[in-house]
Amino acid sequence: MEQKSNTFLETEKIGKLMRMYSVPCIISLLVAALYNIVDQIFIANASYLGSYGNAANTVVFPLTVVALAIAVMIGDGCCAFVSICLGADEKENAHKSIGSAVLLCVISSVILTAVYLIFDEQILSMFGGRVNEETFIQSKEYFFYISLGIPFYMFGQAMNPVIRSDGSPKFAMISTLAGAAVNIILDPIFIFVFKWGMMGAAVATVAGQVVTAVLAVWYLCHMKAVRLSKESFGIHTKLAGRYLALGITSFLSQISLVAAMAAINNMIRKYGAMDAIFGQAEYAQIPMAVVGIVMKFFQIVISIAVGMAAGCIPIVGYNMGAKRFDRAKALFTKLLICEALVGAVALFIVEVFPGQLIQIFGAANESPYYTDFAIKAFRIYLCMMVFATVNKGTFIYLQSLGKALASTVLSMIREVIFGVGFAIILPVFFGLDGVLYSMPVSDILTFIMSACVIAYTYRTLGNDAKRY
Repeated sequence: MEQKSNTFLETEKIGKLMRMYSVPCIISLLVAALYNIVDQIFIANASYLGSYGNAANTVVFPLTVVALAIAVMIGDGCCAFVSICLGADEKENAHKSIGSAVLLCVISSVILTAVYLIFDEQILSMFGGRVNEETFIQSKEYFFYISLGIPFYMFGQAMNPVIRSDGSPKFAMISTLAGAAVNIILDPIFIFVFKWGMMGAAVATVAGQVVTAVLAVWYLCHMKAVRLSKESFGIHTKLAGRYLALGITSFLSQISLVAAMAAINNMIRKYGAMDAIFGQAEYAQIPMAVVGIVMKFFQIVISIAVGMAAGCIPIVGYNMGAKRFDRAKALFTKLLICEALVGAVALFIVEVFPGQLIQIFGAANESPYYTDFAIKAFRIYLCMMVFATVNKGTFIYLQSLGKALASTVLSMIREVIFGVGFAIILPVFFGLDGVLYSMPVSDILTFIMSACVIAYTYRTLGNDAKRY
């Protein structure tokens, strides 16, 4: 007998639901972020790779985000749409949406892999890979093997939110944890024992992604609230259009981050060459390696912020479908408070312990310039973390309400207009330091707009609650 839809999302206490859904989602996203940062830690501490390998990792990282952007557009959009369908008791639309999402993910991942393998040198050059010859060689080797794993990576990431929408956030977490465990075990073996270098780091990562993808396939065959059948697996263009619209914010927030990273990498390359220290060939890779490390720490913090908000998508979607606007408003309040607390803790860490953070990434094997620039980068680049986490939570919450346009506009302004714009403009006046200033300036201006949207959303939800 088919299990009844997730009615407890309408009746259980908001705080308990947040813990039930957000904690596994946070862990899942943290683990996903750690895939890349674990590689970077082991690479940094391998004396034969060092800052060259770290710089290569920084070059390739945005290209993995492109794959993630497509995956989360499909997965987050499907998650939000399925949750709304279950709240409105539209189970046929729910199972057909999931089947469609599976097919779209497979097709798009194969196409992206082909593009990466065919145009690897041109793509790496666009993302600053030619900062020096050794960095480019390391980047090319790492990128080749990472590209082979793109289909597994995208499938696992796209199905993770779908699994959550079926009422199984713990399984979504476990599948990601299993893949990360494989990566962490294999990384030191391949890098330090076998001496496989960048290839070893990449192969360890791909092996973990395969494990997560296999577990996702198993779950799709054993779903609870939604049952898949042969009829489920089609493109179903009308349904796909509806859930992709809900996922477009997730896509744009990730893909615009790629644009910002491309701009930052190229500005680092350009203005680093003008610097008295980093203009020297033996130190040219240091700014790119360091900024990559700082961005990875930022990615960890943002993973927590996104995890809290994304974990709430099924809760918000179900309650909006059930016309429980009062609960949606209460959830928004709790979410914003939690987002601000996460940002405050992260701010304390980067301002007080930047030296300790950079020690994790092989500072002992590098010149003093590596440590000095890293401390400055942590303190400047991430000084507005509270605003950054609140902004991200607001974007995703709007998405879960079905307000895709407002969420998309805010996200695009933050990442493209501000993120890319200031990364290009500020270095003209402040040199290499201008790249670091671009992040806090963007977060401050975005928060001013987010505050207006937050106030409007509160008022709207309050008015809707009074009508029902």
